[in-house]
Amino acid sequence: MSSLVTPAPALAPRRARLADLPVLLVAVFWGCSYLAAKGVTASHTVVAVLVLRFALVLPALALAGRRRLRALNAAQLRGAALLGLVLGGIFLLETYGVVHTSATNAGLIISLTMVFTPLAESAARRTAPPAAFLAAAGLSVAGVVLLTQGAGFTAPGAGDLLILGAALARTLHVLLMARIEAVRDADSLSLTTVQLGSAVLVFVLLAALPGTGASPWAAAADFGPAQWAGLAFLSVCCTLFAFFVQMWAVRRTSPSRVSLLLGTEPLWAAAAGIALGGDHPGPAGLAGAALVLAGTAWGRRAADRNPE
Repeated sequence: MSSLVTPAPALAPRRARLADLPVLLVAVFWGCSYLAAKGVTASHTVVAVLVLRFALVLPALALAGRRRLRALNAAQLRGAALLGLVLGGIFLLETYGVVHTSATNAGLIISLTMVFTPLAESAARRTAPPAAFLAAAGLSVAGVVLLTQGAGFTAPGAGDLLILGAALARTLHVLLMARIEAVRDADSLSLTTVQLGSAVLVFVLLAALPGTGASPWAAAADFGPAQWAGLAFLSVCCTLFAFFVQMWAVRRTSPSRVSLLLGTEPLWAAAAGIALGGDHPGPAGLAGAALVLAGTAWGRRAADRNPE
């Protein structure tokens, strides 16, 4: 959540709970996005689907923030474009990963970002993280090890490793946002629009290269109603709606409250994968899922108790 948006004064408990509902809905949408991506994407259509997904929402974002976009200076544009390149890498890793693993695994492994980011920040500052946080990180990693072992202890699958790479890339994205001075004062809507535009440009260039799978037009022509519905869900609900709800909610409640609600994403990912996607983690996988959820929640609280 961007710290550029000034939170509103504390609301009455009833009004705060009402403000929580759209944010919780965003967490549910994000949790379901892994299953939706599996339904829309095949290994040869990853780049095409990414072009379609973000090209659908980019005009709406640009139109909504057209005046503020023009106010960005050259340094802000360069910083946002760099962040967009990293964002493009995140989506490529996530989408290729979810094609080759379960929606449950994807949603839980990506939640390790909440552990990796404070660890990376501590390393950058050359300070030791709190002991409680290290214990929580160890619990989360142990959970991922159990989660990825479907039939005995074997090497994690390619999809699991790609999602792990996406979690590391998300960590890099967070660190760059905090350290690229030019973007700190940039309008959040404009920053998001430029980042997505940069990412879409990467996807379009990749789609034009031979050997990167079907073109966006060919993929779109092969879509049936279910695929179009899944793509609309990813574009409208998981991207456009999610961004505007975050901007709306942080003005009506606290950023920490928004972060806590969005942190339930892996829980919804596991629920959607098991209930709707037919995932069968098995006893070890279920134990691993519980450890990941407990470890990331514990780690988030430990990090919040020891802010920089």
